[in-house]
Amino acid sequence: MFLLNKHYLKPITVWVTYALLCSGQVYALEPNQVEITADDAQGVGQSEIEATGNVTVKRNEDTLKSDWLKYRQEDNHALAGDQFTLERGTNTTICGSTLSYYLDKQTGEGDDASFESEQNGQRVQGKSNKVLMQGENKYQLQNAALNTCQPGDSSWYLKADKIDIDYGRNVGVARNARIVFEGVPILYTPWIDFPLDNGRKSGLLAPTFKFGSDGFELETPYYFNLAPNYDATVYPRYINSRGFMLGGQFRYLMPSYSGKLEGQFLPHDKKTKEDRHLLSLQHAQIFDQLPIPVRMNIDFNQVSDDNYFRDFGDRVSVASNVNLNREIWFGSGKNIGTGYISASIRAQGYQTLQNDEGTLIKPYARLPEIKVNYTQPIMKASFSLNTEFTRFHSSRMQSGNRFVAYPTVAWDFTESWGYFRPKVGVHYTQYSLDEFQGQNSRSKTRSLPIISIDTGLSFERPSMFAGQQHTQTLEPRLFYTYITSKSQNDLPNFDSSENDFNFTQLFRENRFSGQDRINGANQITAALTSRYINNENGLERLRVMIGQRFYFKKEDMSLSGEIRDRDKVGSDFLAQVGGDLNRNWRLDTDYHYNQALKTTERFSSSLRYNPEAGKTVSLRYLFDREEETYPGQYGRVSQLDLAAQWPIGKKFYVLGRQNYSFADKESLEQLLGVEYNDGCWSLRVVGQRYVTDKDRTKNAIFVQLELGNLGGIGNNPFDALRLAIPGYSKINEVRK
Repeated sequence: MFLLNKHYLKPITVWVTYALLCSGQVYALEPNQVEITADDAQGVGQSEIEATGNVTVKRNEDTLKSDWLKYRQEDNHALAGDQFTLERGTNTTICGSTLSYYLDKQTGEGDDASFESEQNGQRVQGKSNKVLMQGENKYQLQNAALNTCQPGDSSWYLKADKIDIDYGRNVGVARNARIVFEGVPILYTPWIDFPLDNGRKSGLLAPTFKFGSDGFELETPYYFNLAPNYDATVYPRYINSRGFMLGGQFRYLMPSYSGKLEGQFLPHDKKTKEDRHLLSLQHAQIFDQLPIPVRMNIDFNQVSDDNYFRDFGDRVSVASNVNLNREIWFGSGKNIGTGYISASIRAQGYQTLQNDEGTLIKPYARLPEIKVNYTQPIMKASFSLNTEFTRFHSSRMQSGNRFVAYPTVAWDFTESWGYFRPKVGVHYTQYSLDEFQGQNSRSKTRSLPIISIDTGLSFERPSMFAGQQHTQTLEPRLFYTYITSKSQNDLPNFDSSENDFNFTQLFRENRFSGQDRINGANQITAALTSRYINNENGLERLRVMIGQRFYFKKEDMSLSGEIRDRDKVGSDFLAQVGGDLNRNWRLDTDYHYNQALKTTERFSSSLRYNPEAGKTVSLRYLFDREEETYPGQYGRVSQLDLAAQWPIGKKFYVLGRQNYSFADKESLEQLLGVEYNDGCWSLRVVGQRYVTDKDRTKNAIFVQLELGNLGGIGNNPFDALRLAIPGYSKINEVRK
């Protein structure tokens, strides 16, 4: 073994390997010092050394092994063969036939080389005719094939004339590149770059394609990593039966503001013969240089026509985009002594996308809405004053101003075994209404006292559930409300609607949302909850709830504001059972019984079996006597939903969903697919058919090939699968 000083003109120290092994001494190399071991060496003590047989060269974190070596100490140059292995630290290994390498500069080239590196959580391996080492953590592979699989896996690879790998910038660049899958080229690009750390990098993203109701669709997005805090994506999209669409998205994140701007434009749609577009802006900002910091939010959405999301969106976007929000909001708050005051101002309007019948009514615009709220704790009590002034505007309905003041005092007496929370308040409303359809402008006021008491107890006992130690609770709760009954049919309805009757609504004073309708009340809600809580991990294994409201007077309020008499002294009955029955089974059931009609109003139940990731089966049933089935259309709902993802072999998974409506006697959604995972790549083929409106359906076929960490080719069906199949898991993550 020879230790060579970094200054080659100084004497070279020589140790004998056998002596070191016998003495048991351990030494460490000095920085930049070179150690050479070999079966035989010539030229020791000179400027050039030739070594043969099991040659090993070490310098700092580099280790070179070869059959023979010619080392020139003057410039730290090593020429090695017939086979060499160069290990650079613990992350990178290069093997080949012949190596010319400068140890101090970490530059050189190797012939017939293989390359392996694993840094920043990502593995890269490849083969090339020649590999150039261009400094620390910088390489170029010529006439190379590269992938991110495990050793020996060449099921797919990126083949290119040149591949530059720069771990300093965590960027890889391939020129004249082809993606080869199972020996077949499937994609060509003259240039592509990709991140080496799963991070963001400017470049062409994997193209997506699908087949559906509009024929073949292809999207080729390009990502611009403009800065660490803002980026942009441009996504040209070709739709066979409609034409070329250009979309783009810009995102930004600054210390005091952030947001997203998105747009899509399709000139002269082949089907509609019209231009189609979408524009969306979300912006949030805080002005913290002011004496009192002020927050601002902007939400603006617009599309060219009523059918935009039906034509270009999915089932979720169709259902969730009926009234497109357009809003700007400013708000602030400040502590005043032990109290707190907050204020906000908002201007809000909507774009309402009509159904085929054109029956949807556009909500009122708020131009503006001003709120000022104040809270002040007083020992066990809390005083609150909520005020609101709103200008409601509509071109089809009566416009006007509304002022609301709602002062309350609430007490909170809470102990470990229960609580008692009374509250008193007065709800004052004043209207200034404009002229409308021959009616003169007018003013109206309404004052209603509101009293409520919320109280409950909590009992616990040890219990066994599913063979494990649990704590069973018994939690009775009473909620009393008194509100003076007053006819309100002479008041406008700017923003009120009747809330869904559920357990949350049972414990609210007013069953109407908004401020225009307040029901009269002299009533008490009684509810009982029992839970089984696992002593080991605190999980709620089972929850059983029952509840009903009882009325002490007959008067009731309709949404029109008219007083009417109740037929029953008790409200509808609610029951709920749910929880993780064990590690594999999940149950959720809700039941709503209509007392007046003596029939079931609503029932839903779901049972899911999910023993491990990638294995899930769910059965869901939903019944509703009267529900909004499509925008502006109401009817009976009776749906059965069966969904599953399940392995049928070591690498194959099948998945599907059938959502069938007994009321409509048709399937609302059908989905069937197969997934295959081979470790370094996975393939998904999914077909989907779903209803977008009463007389409209849409078809789609998703095909996606996911190539390790390089990305996917095709249209990613993950969002559709996640929503359709409860507990769905990506199979490439499951196998990890």
